[in-house]
Amino acid sequence: MKNIRTPIVAVLGHVDHGKTTLLDKIRKSRVAAKEAGGITQHIGATEIPIKIIESICREIWRPNIALPGLLFIDTPGHKAFTNLRKRGGALADLAILVIDINEGVMPQTEEAITILRTFKTPFVVAANKIDKIPGWQSRENEPFTKSYAMQEDFAKRNLDTKIYELVASLYKHGFTCERFDRIRDFTKTVAIVPVSGLTGEGVPELLMILLGLAQRYLVGSLKLQADGKAKGTILEIKEERGVGVTCDAIIYDGTLKVGDKIVIGGKDDVIVTNVKAILKAPPAREMRVESKFIRVDSITAAAGIKIVAPNLEKAIAGSEFEAVESEEDVQRFRERVRKEYEEIAIRTEGEGIVLKTDTIGSLEAMINELKYHNIPIKKAEVGEVDKRDVVDVSTNKEEINKAVLAFNVKVSPEAEDEARKYGIKIFEGDIIYTIIDNFLKWRDELKITREKQRIEALIKPGKIKLLKDFVFRRSKPAIIGVRVLAGELRRGGELIKPDGSKVGEVRSMQKEGKNVAIAKAGEELAIAIEDITIGRQLEGDEILYVEIPEKHAKIIERELLNSFDEETRKSFLEYLEIKRKENPFWGK
Repeated sequence: MKNIRTPIVAVLGHVDHGKTTLLDKIRKSRVAAKEAGGITQHIGATEIPIKIIESICREIWRPNIALPGLLFIDTPGHKAFTNLRKRGGALADLAILVIDINEGVMPQTEEAITILRTFKTPFVVAANKIDKIPGWQSRENEPFTKSYAMQEDFAKRNLDTKIYELVASLYKHGFTCERFDRIRDFTKTVAIVPVSGLTGEGVPELLMILLGLAQRYLVGSLKLQADGKAKGTILEIKEERGVGVTCDAIIYDGTLKVGDKIVIGGKDDVIVTNVKAILKAPPAREMRVESKFIRVDSITAAAGIKIVAPNLEKAIAGSEFEAVESEEDVQRFRERVRKEYEEIAIRTEGEGIVLKTDTIGSLEAMINELKYHNIPIKKAEVGEVDKRDVVDVSTNKEEINKAVLAFNVKVSPEAEDEARKYGIKIFEGDIIYTIIDNFLKWRDELKITREKQRIEALIKPGKIKLLKDFVFRRSKPAIIGVRVLAGELRRGGELIKPDGSKVGEVRSMQKEGKNVAIAKAGEELAIAIEDITIGRQLEGDEILYVEIPEKHAKIIERELLNSFDEETRKSFLEYLEIKRKENPFWGK
């Protein structure tokens, strides 16, 4: 059993259901408060040694645990990170599915369930935020069973109701679940552990159940054996003061030693380098926010580590790495990484936005989210936004595609200058769903503006009555008073009679001595009409209609008719009848 490795535990769940806060309670840190927008954006790792777990679980501890501890992977909570969760799910031996007991199963909970089912990952449900249950009296860091026993019946009933609702919801997704202390066979039933990430209640049982599952189902099947060359995943590339460029990583198999040759996926090609130092966060410290690290000569899976090595500048976060011994090993790794990146990255000649992200995982996640919203993508790559990206989107015909989305990457000054020059929108930030929401809002507003402009450009229905008592000039041009009966009348519009014959163009319009460009139903005004004489072509008391081009009439009939008031709608149908007497297919 000397090669037994630390089990990897993925923490999954819906945004804001308390994943990071729960881990904070275990490791007594404040990572949740430091995340952008309070939401985890990258997978982080925290190693909790068995001694710390024993101290947390001292009241219910069983001494027959042979594991070195647990390594937690805190996965992002938003649905855009489905693929990062898949990596977490595939990488993880076990999982905690965190569900707010007061909200129940939510969209990202369902995604997490799908992932766990896909990878057949054993999991435990942490029914979080029991401190919010009406009537619940919190008891800091107590085991759930002890805290529950001391609650009033009212609070117990409220909790039990929520648990039953959760059991019913999870049953619909194909899982038989029950509160952990009521389960006889953990191989057939998923355990629900009521917890509070805020007060620590239930955390001891949660950890003990995870240890029990790992020991029972993984140790014997050799899934927790750490043998051979080191393999791992790069979480993040960082520049550390006094050290240079380093990478945060999870080693999930084998043993890595100082001096080992490793190969990593890079922006241009794989990077072959030698490990100069291995830094490890102190126990129960989250490696993304820890500043003090312990230097070690070697590390055995599973562990979150910081690797110091030359030439890491172009390494890609989200890529795999492994120790290599020969050029053949390097070539095999190169081919695998190339294939993976080509399957994810996008480059086409068609219409679409440009997407740039900091990691392969976030690239994959954002592509999936954009596809979900039916947003066309011209190019999607890892790296900062440069001038070429802006030029690429500037060639799009559709204005709604003239945008660059940049997640957690820099925008070069040249790119910013080019964007201003061509009127290209760049949406940047470090929270994926905020970037996408902002883009969708901009796109919708643009569509509304364009639709308004399109509708404004249409010649609308109009019906007027000539007022015979107000003939100001009989010809050249004829000037006469009119009443707008329905719709609208615009300067420059053509008028026709009810028999379809043309009258002439409205040259000008005046109301109360002032020139006007448009008149609405109910208004009275004087208009000048070209090429007619009152008393010859017109008697001066006729009903006239605004002439509508056939293309405009098609759009009005198909899209706008129901938006008109009853009189305008009626006048338009009268106009159609006039035109279709001459040609039954007019405007169809």
